[in-house]
Amino acid sequence: MKNIILASKSIDRGKILRNALIPFDFLLAYVDEEKYKTRISDPVELVRVLAKVKSENAKLIAANEKKDAIIISADTMVELNGTVLGKAKNEKEAFNTLKKLSGKSHNLLTGIAITETYNPKIIVDHDITLVKFGNLSNNDINDYIKTGEWRGRAGSYSLNDKASLFIETIKGSPSNVTGLPLHKIFEILKREFGVNLLSNV
Repeated sequence: MKNIILASKSIDRGKILRNALIPFDFLLAYVDEEKYKTRISDPVELVRVLAKVKSENAKLIAANEKKDAIIISADTMVELNGTVLGKAKNEKEAFNTLKKLSGKSHNLLTGIAITETYNPKIIVDHDITLVKFGNLSNNDINDYIKTGEWRGRAGSYSLNDKASLFIETIKGSPSNVTGLPLHKIFEILKREFGVNLLSNV
Protein backbone atom coordinates (compact mmCIF):
# COMPACT_ATOMS: atom_id res chain seq x y z
CA MET A 1 0.00 0.00 0.00
CA LYS A 2 1.34 3.41 -0.96
CA ASN A 3 1.25 5.83 1.95
CA ILE A 4 -0.69 9.05 1.39
CA ILE A 5 0.09 12.38 3.03
CA LEU A 6 -2.47 15.18 3.07
CA ALA A 7 -0.50 18.41 3.22
CA SER A 8 -3.26 20.37 4.89
CA LYS A 9 -4.65 21.22 8.31
CA SER A 10 -8.23 21.26 6.97
CA ILE A 11 -10.67 19.19 9.01
CA ASP A 12 -13.04 19.05 6.03
CA ARG A 13 -10.39 17.63 3.68
CA GLY A 14 -9.53 14.99 6.21
CA LYS A 15 -13.21 14.04 6.48
CA ILE A 16 -13.42 13.57 2.71
CA LEU A 17 -10.60 11.03 2.69
CA ARG A 18 -11.85 9.25 5.81
CA ASN A 19 -15.39 9.00 4.40
CA ALA A 20 -13.91 7.40 1.26
CA LEU A 21 -11.99 4.96 3.52
CA ILE A 22 -8.64 6.23 2.24
CA PRO A 23 -5.90 5.94 4.89
CA PHE A 24 -3.65 8.98 5.16
CA ASP A 25 -1.43 11.04 7.44
CA PHE A 26 -1.56 14.80 7.99
CA LEU A 27 1.52 16.91 7.33
CA LEU A 28 1.44 20.67 7.81
CA ALA A 29 3.55 22.75 5.42
CA TYR A 30 3.46 26.47 6.23
CA VAL A 31 3.00 28.90 3.34
CA ASP A 32 2.82 32.68 3.61
CA GLU A 33 -0.35 33.01 1.54
CA GLU A 34 -0.51 36.79 1.81
CA LYS A 35 2.77 37.08 -0.11
CA TYR A 36 1.19 35.33 -3.09
CA LYS A 37 -2.18 37.07 -2.80
CA THR A 38 -0.53 40.47 -3.28
CA ARG A 39 1.28 39.25 -6.41
CA ILE A 40 -1.39 37.14 -8.13
CA SER A 41 -4.77 38.66 -8.97
CA ASP A 42 -6.31 35.79 -10.93
CA PRO A 43 -8.12 33.47 -8.46
CA VAL A 44 -7.55 30.28 -10.47
CA GLU A 45 -3.83 30.94 -10.86
CA LEU A 46 -3.62 31.80 -7.17
CA VAL A 47 -5.11 28.53 -5.90
CA ARG A 48 -2.92 26.55 -8.30
CA VAL A 49 0.26 28.32 -7.21
CA LEU A 50 -0.56 27.99 -3.51
CA ALA A 51 -1.30 24.28 -3.89
CA LYS A 52 2.01 23.77 -5.69
CA VAL A 53 4.02 25.66 -3.08
CA LYS A 54 2.37 23.69 -0.28
CA SER A 55 3.21 20.48 -2.13
CA GLU A 56 6.85 21.45 -2.58
CA ASN A 57 7.20 22.43 1.09
CA ALA A 58 5.54 19.20 2.23
CA LYS A 59 7.86 17.17 -0.01
CA LEU A 60 10.92 18.67 1.69
CA ILE A 61 9.52 17.89 5.14
CA ALA A 62 8.58 14.34 4.12
CA ALA A 63 12.06 13.73 2.69
CA ASN A 64 13.71 15.03 5.86
CA GLU A 65 11.52 12.68 7.90
CA LYS A 66 12.21 9.83 5.43
CA LYS A 67 8.51 9.38 4.67
CA ASP A 68 8.04 7.85 1.23
CA ALA A 69 4.50 8.78 0.22
CA ILE A 70 2.08 10.31 -2.23
CA ILE A 71 1.64 13.95 -1.21
CA ILE A 72 -1.66 15.73 -1.89
CA SER A 73 -2.00 19.44 -1.24
CA ALA A 74 -4.84 21.83 -1.94
CA ASP A 75 -5.95 25.42 -1.60
CA THR A 76 -9.56 26.58 -1.73
CA MET A 77 -11.10 30.00 -2.25
CA VAL A 78 -14.51 31.47 -2.90
CA GLU A 79 -14.86 33.81 -5.87
CA LEU A 80 -17.86 36.11 -6.28
CA ASN A 81 -18.01 38.30 -9.39
CA GLY A 82 -14.23 38.33 -9.71
CA THR A 83 -13.57 39.05 -6.04
CA VAL A 84 -11.91 36.47 -3.79
CA LEU A 85 -13.61 36.00 -0.44
CA GLY A 86 -11.07 34.49 1.93
CA LYS A 87 -11.32 33.08 5.42
CA ALA A 88 -12.95 35.46 7.88
CA LYS A 89 -10.80 36.66 10.77
CA ASN A 90 -13.74 37.40 13.05
CA GLU A 91 -17.54 37.23 13.29
CA LYS A 92 -18.03 40.62 11.63
CA GLU A 93 -16.06 39.52 8.56
CA ALA A 94 -17.96 36.23 8.49
CA PHE A 95 -21.28 38.10 8.60
CA ASN A 96 -20.25 40.40 5.75
CA THR A 97 -19.08 37.47 3.63
CA LEU A 98 -22.29 35.49 4.11
CA LYS A 99 -24.35 38.61 3.44
CA LYS A 100 -22.58 39.00 0.08
CA LEU A 101 -23.22 35.36 -0.81
CA SER A 102 -26.90 35.40 0.22
CA GLY A 103 -29.21 34.70 -2.72
CA LYS A 104 -26.30 34.53 -5.19
CA SER A 105 -24.21 31.99 -7.04
CA HIS A 106 -20.47 31.88 -6.48
CA ASN A 107 -17.52 29.79 -7.59
CA LEU A 108 -15.70 27.48 -5.23
CA LEU A 109 -12.15 27.18 -6.58
CA THR A 110 -9.71 24.50 -5.44
CA GLY A 111 -6.16 24.16 -6.66
CA ILE A 112 -4.56 20.76 -6.15
CA ALA A 113 -0.98 19.52 -6.44
CA ILE A 114 0.07 15.88 -6.28
CA THR A 115 3.59 14.53 -6.04
CA GLU A 116 5.70 11.85 -4.35
CA THR A 117 8.47 12.31 -1.81
CA TYR A 118 11.26 11.08 -4.09
CA ASN A 119 9.70 11.89 -7.45
CA PRO A 120 10.38 15.24 -9.22
CA LYS A 121 6.97 15.08 -10.92
CA ILE A 122 4.33 17.48 -9.59
CA ILE A 123 0.90 17.53 -11.20
CA VAL A 124 -1.03 20.76 -10.64
CA ASP A 125 -4.70 21.12 -11.50
CA HIS A 126 -7.84 22.86 -10.28
CA ASP A 127 -11.58 22.40 -10.06
CA ILE A 128 -14.48 24.84 -10.03
CA THR A 129 -17.89 24.21 -8.47
CA LEU A 130 -20.80 26.62 -8.78
CA VAL A 131 -22.71 27.02 -5.52
CA LYS A 132 -26.04 28.84 -5.15
CA PHE A 133 -27.12 30.18 -1.77
CA GLY A 134 -30.72 30.75 -0.80
CA ASN A 135 -31.74 34.09 0.63
CA LEU A 136 -30.50 34.58 4.19
CA SER A 137 -31.94 37.05 6.68
CA ASN A 138 -29.65 38.81 9.13
CA ASN A 139 -31.02 36.51 11.84
CA ASP A 140 -30.23 33.46 9.72
CA ILE A 141 -26.65 34.64 9.29
CA ASN A 142 -26.22 35.45 12.98
CA ASP A 143 -27.62 32.04 13.96
CA TYR A 144 -25.20 30.34 11.59
CA ILE A 145 -22.25 32.35 12.89
CA LYS A 146 -23.06 31.16 16.42
CA THR A 147 -22.33 27.58 15.30
CA GLY A 148 -18.69 28.53 14.77
CA GLU A 149 -18.53 26.62 11.49
CA TRP A 150 -17.30 29.71 9.66
CA ARG A 151 -13.91 29.59 11.35
CA GLY A 152 -11.10 28.60 9.01
CA ARG A 153 -13.42 28.06 6.05
CA ALA A 154 -13.23 29.74 2.66
CA GLY A 155 -16.40 31.77 2.22
CA SER A 156 -17.18 31.34 5.94
CA TYR A 157 -19.23 28.17 5.51
CA SER A 158 -18.98 24.39 5.43
CA LEU A 159 -21.20 22.31 3.17
CA ASN A 160 -20.82 19.29 5.47
CA ASP A 161 -22.57 20.99 8.36
CA LYS A 162 -25.35 23.55 8.97
CA ALA A 163 -24.64 25.46 5.76
CA SER A 164 -26.25 22.58 3.87
CA LEU A 165 -29.58 24.07 5.04
CA PHE A 166 -29.19 27.17 2.87
CA ILE A 167 -27.32 25.86 -0.18
CA GLU A 168 -29.88 25.59 -2.97
CA THR A 169 -27.85 24.02 -5.79
CA ILE A 170 -24.38 22.73 -6.58
CA LYS A 171 -23.04 22.34 -10.13
CA GLY A 172 -19.82 20.38 -10.21
CA SER A 173 -17.87 18.25 -7.76
CA PRO A 174 -19.58 18.13 -4.34
CA SER A 175 -16.32 17.20 -2.59
CA ASN A 176 -14.67 20.24 -4.17
CA VAL A 177 -16.99 22.45 -2.10
CA THR A 178 -15.30 21.10 1.01
CA GLY A 179 -11.83 21.54 -0.45
CA LEU A 180 -10.81 18.33 -2.23
CA PRO A 181 -12.07 17.37 -5.72
CA LEU A 182 -11.85 13.66 -5.09
CA HIS A 183 -12.72 12.41 -8.58
CA LYS A 184 -10.03 14.57 -10.16
CA ILE A 185 -7.48 13.34 -7.61
CA PHE A 186 -8.54 9.73 -8.27
CA GLU A 187 -7.95 10.16 -12.01
CA ILE A 188 -4.59 11.95 -11.61
CA LEU A 189 -3.25 9.29 -9.25
CA LYS A 190 -4.23 6.50 -11.66
CA ARG A 191 -2.93 8.25 -14.78
CA GLU A 192 0.23 9.90 -13.50
CA PHE A 193 1.38 7.81 -10.53
CA GLY A 194 -0.07 4.37 -11.13
CA VAL A 195 -2.02 4.48 -7.88
CA ASN A 196 -5.62 3.30 -7.80
CA LEU A 197 -7.45 4.54 -4.69
CA LEU A 198 -10.06 1.83 -5.15
CA SER A 199 -7.42 -0.82 -4.46
CA ASN A 200 -5.10 1.23 -2.22
CA VAL A 201 -6.52 -0.18 1.02
